[in-house]
Amino acid sequence: MKIGLFVPCYVDALFPQVGVASYNLLRYLGVDVEYPKGQTCCGQPMANGGFESQAAPLAQKMEELFQGFDYVVAPSVSCTAFIRHHYPSLLDHECKMAGKCMDIVEFLHDIVKPTAPLGSFPHRVSIHNSCHGVRELGLSSPSEEHIPQFNKIRDLLQLKEGIEIYEPERKDECCGFGGLFCVEESAVSTRMGLDKVRRHAATGAEFITGADCSCLMHQSAIARKNGIQIEFKHVAEILAAGL
Repeated sequence: MKIGLFVPCYVDALFPQVGVASYNLLRYLGVDVEYPKGQTCCGQPMANGGFESQAAPLAQKMEELFQGFDYVVAPSVSCTAFIRHHYPSLLDHECKMAGKCMDIVEFLHDIVKPTAPLGSFPHRVSIHNSCHGVRELGLSSPSEEHIPQFNKIRDLLQLKEGIEIYEPERKDECCGFGGLFCVEESAVSTRMGLDKVRRHAATGAEFITGADCSCLMHQSAIARKNGIQIEFKHVAEILAAGL
């Protein structure tokens, strides 16, 4: 099984440590992983802004770059969801990448299935359930559906010894980032983010974690601006810590 690691552009530019942690974690778990050079944006910002014609060439480039891999793994639920659900409509031929692209949480949980402890992380952590992860990738059970509760992020975090795991009130309500939404409706976005951070902080957590850096970035800026003392780490960083 050969894995191609896709590191989205905003992770590469703003959170390179998340890409490094993802690579190191996969290697530690015995995964044959490679980081193909020449990666670019997946095209999500263009398509979300209504410029699908500009996203199509990027989708084609990604399709060609990752064609030799069994799975494409990314530390980003929004980019993964975009590739999986929208690439087939952007390309004028069968899209193979859409069927083999997985977020790192679902890949570890569903494919690798680690069971041995992954070191320790003796801290209180609150899980942020990003909208794309919950409702497009199935990383956790949507609160509006009457189905058995599950959370793949929680399952993986429980492999860290000494960790205390929490979820905030209204656990899968949007944090307000929403890509272009946070620009076009900045006041509403900011208030949603502040409400979310306050609910996370109310759990007593030292860290907020999740599977999408964009949501964590949004909340981190709001926390700093409002003097809320809490740290932010992508779930891959916590899982890779100390390995």
